[in-house]
Order: sequence, then structure tokens, then C-alpha cells
Amino acid sequence: MRAERALAALHGAALNFEPQPLEAYTPERGWHADALTQRLPGESAGDPVPGGSWQIARRLIEDYRIADSAIVRAVWDPHSALEGREMLLELRLRRIISVRVGVRVTRVWDENRVLAAGSARVFGYEYATLQGHVEMGRMDYELYKWRDDGAVEFRLHAHSRASEQGRPWIRLGFRLFGRREQVRFYLRCCERIALLTARELGVAADPPPPAVRLNEADVPETAEITERLFRRRT
Repeated sequence: MRAERALAALHGAALNFEPQPLEAYTPERGWHADALTQRLPGESAGDPVPGGSWQIARRLIEDYRIADSAIVRAVWDPHSALEGREMLLELRLRRIISVRVGVRVTRVWDENRVLAAGSARVFGYEYATLQGHVEMGRMDYELYKWRDDGAVEFRLHAHSRASEQGRPWIRLGFRLFGRREQVRFYLRCCERIALLTARELGVAADPPPPAVRLNEADVPETAEITERLFRRRT
């Protein structure tokens, strides 16, 4: 019941940051910027195959099964539409610290794209952090089906930084270990979607190919810990 009340409390909550164009989320402005890609089992060329890799992976993304529950657990209203969905996330730090935070799905897309690499069907969604989250920023998950050769590809993009919200001891834990756990979560998302998609297809359960880091831009760690954890009194 506590989780249900906490989820209900997210309704109408404001974002804890001002959304900006993607090019504005740079390390120079204090943002971590990450992008990863994961190859999934392929299909025949053309549109997504019914019951094939792309459709399976899409369902896994929509159901948030890509998240490793040892790192992040999620609760949401199963009757809610994907766009606008509010999700209560439990961030778990090595079974030492856990904190509940909120996000909202702000955009959903399912479209055809013509890119330099070819024509693709692309599904994805973005969520953003709500007031009270220990971080601020946005993250999206995308799924590509390349029509020319049938390749299926998962992509993850994230822009984040500390929010200076929450209790000081929680902020300290995430200041010390949060970035490492954040990257571990991204890599586990890539690994899980590959493993779960292959499992549903009934193909060989070999370890999936490793995710590829398309972008990794960290914030220079120049500020004092106390400066980041405790605002100065004026």
C-alpha cells in the first residue's frame, strides 16, 4: 500500500529540471551524457516480422523488463497509457541504500526514419525525472529495425546530473557510488534485452554481444563534496 500511495502522489508532480534541446546537455553545463547500442537477434529484411525480434523487444521495453530489479524496481498503473505514464522507481545501491523516486514518460514515438545507414522502423519513449528525484534529467530507449538487412538494434540515451534533492546521507551515497551504478544499470539494460529477446525467440542462449558505447561524457569532478551535498546559507 505504501508503494501505491507513493505512486498516486506522483500525479501532477512537476519535473525537477527545465527540459532543454538535446545538444544543451553537455558536461560543460554539468550533465553526464551517455549513449549505448545493443545488437539483438536479426530478422529478414523489410518491415518488422510478426512475433519476431523487433516486436518482442518492443514489448519488453514497454513493460520495463529491461531493468535489472537488483538495481531498479518499478511500479506503475498497468492500465495507464505509455505516454504520460508515471512510474515509481526504487533505486537500489548494492542492498545498502534504496530510495523511491518518480519519473514520467514525456514522449513516445513509432515512426519510419531514413538515415545515412538506411531506412528503419523506430519505436521509443523518453522519461524525465520528477520533483524529489536524487537526479535530474531525461532518458530514452529506442528500438530500430533496419529494413535493408533485417538488423535489430536497441539504443539507450541518457542525460543526467545530481539534483541536490533528498536527504543528505542519500545524496552522499549517490554522490560516491551513483555514477558507477548508473552505468552498470545501462549495461544491464542492454544485456537483459538481448538475453530476454533471444529466450522468447528460442534461439541459442549464448552470451549476447557486448553493448557498444556510442557516447560517454562525464562531468569534471571539481566541486567539493560538501558543496554538492549542502547548499551554502546566504
